[in-house]
Amino acid sequence: MPWALTGLLWAFVQDAEKTGNMQTCRAVYCVRISYSGAVAGSSTNETLLDRMVHAVERVRERLLRATAALEAAGVPYAVAAWVAMVDPTAVRNTQDVDILLRRGDMEAATRSLHTTGFVHRHVAGLEMFIDGPDAKARDAVHIVLAGEKVRPEYATAAPDVAESQKTDQFRLLTLEGLVRMKLTSFRRKDQVHLQDMLEVGLIDESWLEKLPTELAARLKHLIETPEG
Repeated sequence: MPWALTGLLWAFVQDAEKTGNMQTCRAVYCVRISYSGAVAGSSTNETLLDRMVHAVERVRERLLRATAALEAAGVPYAVAAWVAMVDPTAVRNTQDVDILLRRGDMEAATRSLHTTGFVHRHVAGLEMFIDGPDAKARDAVHIVLAGEKVRPEYATAAPDVAESQKTDQFRLLTLEGLVRMKLTSFRRKDQVHLQDMLEVGLIDESWLEKLPTELAARLKHLIETPEG
């Protein structure tokens, strides 16, 4: 890892501690966990940023391999990833990939993904394709069934794959569809992603009138409590 970047990470941690900014502190908490794990589990030749870069590269390769297989088989799909809204070549630093598929296309998707090494699994009510027979769930393409509720208690169903746009490398769920998905699931990581979108100006208060009442209330809460 370049020493300049090491210094930037350390300055980031120190600044968060001084200012007490809650969003920054949450990010620092994640950095510290990752850093301690990297120190404990890596050699002197592989540092934190090395491992982060390698993880992102693996996610990116998995995403491109899966979408290329679906494209070749003519299976309609949409990638759900907000970073690609800003830069279609980027993928958020996470180990899983979420792809929307219609239930009726699952058989064809299974065949096409199997040819590139993915193995279909049904775990805890969720569909996924792990990256090889010995891979873990975290190293998988996670499937969201289009037009269906992920959980019975969810307020809205997932968008259809038609609600997508073609980028240079894959089909991407529209921002509107992705925002509805994240407001529907509204887990902590979804809230962080939505706060990111608010901060960079992808969404704002004008979106409230576009959303169902329950989802609008959740977005309004995030707008009014930016520090969490």
